[in-house]
Amino acid sequence: VHLVESGGGLVQPGGFLRLSCVASGFTFSSYDMSWYRQAPGREREWVAGITTAGVDTNYKDSVKGRFTISRDNAKNTVYLQMNSLKPEDTAVYYCNRNSFPIDWGQGTQVTVSS
Repeated sequence: VHLVESGGGLVQPGGFLRLSCVASGFTFSSYDMSWYRQAPGREREWVAGITTAGVDTNYKDSVKGRFTISRDNAKNTVYLQMNSLKPEDTAVYYCNRNSFPIDWGQGTQVTVSS
């Protein structure tokens, strides 16, 4: 059972990134999924969630209108499109199942700075 996040990097304010999370070892299409993030010195926080078929999504207020979560069940992958990035979005980003969460992956670092 494994989650591998990728796609992070250094971007200027106003820029964009697309994160990916590939899941393995479980029936991906059976689980609602979420993205989380952890900034230095802060607790990990939920950012966005998506239901099994991708029909319903929800977002932390501070990212609404800027971030879009999606999934491809054929590829066992959940995505996070991040636009209009702000310095306060700087964090390590993780994905996980909403129910019966599994061990966290290594995450992917997102740094928003000029």
